[in-house]
Amino acid sequence: MLLLLKRRRPWRRLLRGFSVWSFGDASNGALGLDSPMLDAYEPSRVDSLPESVVAVAAGHYHSLAVTAEGEIWAWGRNEEGQLGRGGVAQRDTWRKPEKVIGLDHVKVRAAFASGVVSAAVGVDGSLWVWGKSKRGQLGLGKGVVEAVYPSKVEALSGLDITKVSFGWGHALAQTKEGKLFGWGYSEDGRSGHMGQTLNTATTQLPRAQELVEESTLLEVAEKLVAEKIEKEDKMPIIWQPTMVTELSFLNISDIACGLDHSLVLCSDGKLLSFGSNTYGQLGRNTEGSVILPVLVDLHPLTVSAGLGHSLVLCRIPSNESAREDNAVLSWGWNCSYQLGRQGPETIPGLVEGLEGERPVSISAGRVHSIVLTSKGEVWSWGSGRNGRLGLGSSTDEMEPALIESLDGSEVLQAVAGFDHNLLLVAE
Repeated sequence: MLLLLKRRRPWRRLLRGFSVWSFGDASNGALGLDSPMLDAYEPSRVDSLPESVVAVAAGHYHSLAVTAEGEIWAWGRNEEGQLGRGGVAQRDTWRKPEKVIGLDHVKVRAAFASGVVSAAVGVDGSLWVWGKSKRGQLGLGKGVVEAVYPSKVEALSGLDITKVSFGWGHALAQTKEGKLFGWGYSEDGRSGHMGQTLNTATTQLPRAQELVEESTLLEVAEKLVAEKIEKEDKMPIIWQPTMVTELSFLNISDIACGLDHSLVLCSDGKLLSFGSNTYGQLGRNTEGSVILPVLVDLHPLTVSAGLGHSLVLCRIPSNESAREDNAVLSWGWNCSYQLGRQGPETIPGLVEGLEGERPVSISAGRVHSIVLTSKGEVWSWGSGRNGRLGLGSSTDEMEPALIESLDGSEVLQAVAGFDHNLLLVAE
């Protein structure tokens, strides 16, 4: 997910350059480093990028960067053509950042990504997508599952798109006017369209042991394949962006898609969740498939969603001064301590260990979380596997830990993919 840069004076931008750093899992080339298969346990500089990069975005397994000139660069997994190189490139070329082909006539201002799709928003608010998804995540119309080059999402023409968020198969977009659009795989109402949910109880595949009683093993396999194909044919898919009418009376200020759940923040501070609630990622002890509020005591500012956990950056009043401080709340899946706290997992709880710090942005990975503070420091917690915490080891962290190797650097943006992370650093 793309997070906005902290505001800076124009003259400072002219005098200072930016660099991109990465750490974590290198298996898909998402780090963009010269060592193709070596995980980075501490932040390492990505050298093959223009010095004019002003923003980064992390997909599940690939990375994007936007330059001041409005160009977009991509590297990482390209099995589905999500790097925008005119098709599927050889695996040994994935790790090298290259400019996305086909956007020469578009000045890009923001980038977003999922596991199989990449997206760019032009300065005119237009949305462009590329990659491959049989779940309708491209939003290009019924049956369109692949875009080798960036293609304009015509269903959103004339609208000023400010942000897009992707789950594994669904997507949400918000407009400058605060309207919400959803599309893609809509099971459990994860795209916001409650009338498009699927009754999964009627589409479960038969268990193999039950079929063995009446068939040979070969027939069992053939029947399972046939059932799977039939299920995929019946997937509830919204093939192009459609306004979420259930929320049309609200002004949307932020959105986040997890693997199969969604978070929507309204300008009045109301936080809503919908989709799957398998891990308690909706922040309430109720079933999914309905849009309901997440009850938080603090004022939400921004949201982020991982595979099965949720984060929200909140504003809290300070008792010591007139200055308002920030805090992070978390809930949902906590298999690797990605919540950064103890206590009930299905309801929002305060992430401890950040006392004295002022978080300004949050980002949730597969099973880890990272926070950027007002000091330009990065804190991480959760699973340390493959070095995704940037702390120099593979040890899991139950509470936020400062990435000390960045001492002396000013980080402007920190985003998490599934198993890797990107930083934008002021030179």
